[in-house]
Amino acid sequence: MVSHTILIVDDEKIQRESLAGFLKKQNYVVYSAGSARSALQIINEHPVDIVFSDVKMEGLSGYDLLKEIKRINPQITVIIMTAFGKIEEAVQAMKDGAFDYLTKPIDLNEVELIIGRAIELKHLTRENEELKERLREKHRLQNILTNSPLMEKMLSMAARASRTKAAVLIQGESGTGKELIANAIHQSSPFADKAMITVNCAAIPENLFESELFGHEKGSFTGAIQQKAGLVEVADNSTLFLDEVGDIPLPMQVKLLRFLQFGEFQRVGGNTLRKVSVRIIAATNRDLQRMIAEKKFREDFYYRLNVVNIHIPPLRMRKEDIPLLIDFFIKKYGHENQKKITKISKEALDMLMKYDYPGNIRELENIIQRAVVLARDEIIIRSDLPVHIHSSAFSTDTSATHPGQYYTGTFREKVAAFEKDLIKQALAEHHFNQSRAAASLGINERNLRYKMQKYGIIAPK
Repeated sequence: MVSHTILIVDDEKIQRESLAGFLKKQNYVVYSAGSARSALQIINEHPVDIVFSDVKMEGLSGYDLLKEIKRINPQITVIIMTAFGKIEEAVQAMKDGAFDYLTKPIDLNEVELIIGRAIELKHLTRENEELKERLREKHRLQNILTNSPLMEKMLSMAARASRTKAAVLIQGESGTGKELIANAIHQSSPFADKAMITVNCAAIPENLFESELFGHEKGSFTGAIQQKAGLVEVADNSTLFLDEVGDIPLPMQVKLLRFLQFGEFQRVGGNTLRKVSVRIIAATNRDLQRMIAEKKFREDFYYRLNVVNIHIPPLRMRKEDIPLLIDFFIKKYGHENQKKITKISKEALDMLMKYDYPGNIRELENIIQRAVVLARDEIIIRSDLPVHIHSSAFSTDTSATHPGQYYTGTFREKVAAFEKDLIKQALAEHHFNQSRAAASLGINERNLRYKMQKYGIIAPK
């Protein structure tokens, strides 16, 4: 049980010590102050939940203290202690923010009741704020369809990151919807009034990378027949989405690193130092930690991108989303192809639920689009699904039965690769809680930490 901290402010030493002694016996953390100024010093140095304050004190009064406390931290509960006959003043204090008042001499039973009510109200207020925050976060990324707790946690992190200018690195397998999440973050950000600028890093030739991102001056190279602004300039006061960031050449990573540090750049062939305000979101399906170990990706560049790390779980780890996504794609492609497809049969759905989706959501979308086009009736049935879905139904977990066929190299290398994948999956399933992940793998936590270090597996920040 959490122990609450109470501060007693009274210039009468006997009154102060008597109340403090009683509260300590109730297992509260108690501080005492003989003046309002001493009380403010304690509040500035320690977390305080509840303040009992006398009204009449030398220097600052209890009313002055109340106003100052509400300025410093409005969540601190203040209870005024006043002499009998000064109730009108105490009522005014409540209008100014006090939670309640006590008349002297203090009734200790009444003290217990008031503290109980104050703590209960704090709990209710906190729960209400948490509920409101969850609702706000859900509405911020309301275009993302999910029933998965894993996805809900990821979306909550994305919603919180969206309010800031912090760089975000989105990682996940191909087809999990990394660009969709990036766009949702942008649409929920302070830059939503401007378009997000997307850069497909895998599609830009290495010799054109700098010009595409930073622009060039006329005549700076063959073919530069006119001045051109780069994508970082176009993205000024908006979001720059670096898709497939693992494909950025090493020399360009150095130049982007400086840009991320200072927001400054020069066009190719230019001498003018330009400055922009750009929010960076990067995405990749590559293992950047492995690329760093192989000297194919700069570690300093990685940490600049990885301020907030968002990992999108693959569809096979959130199968509760499959019916929701199927329904969405049926409506989308039914409308697009002018076909009145109303639902999917139980047998067809069962097959799709058992499939592992190496291509993730993109593959599921393709399957449903094909099924809608080929369906003869208003219901998608088993025969409308691709042949490979039928064959997979006869094996519930091929990878578990024949793990070696998915890995290359020597026997030792295959075992190591399979072990690494198992560890990464267990950590992802338990949100990088190492104790739970180790328990699910049947190993101790120390052994898990050793293997994480061995395979270069680092928990997201």
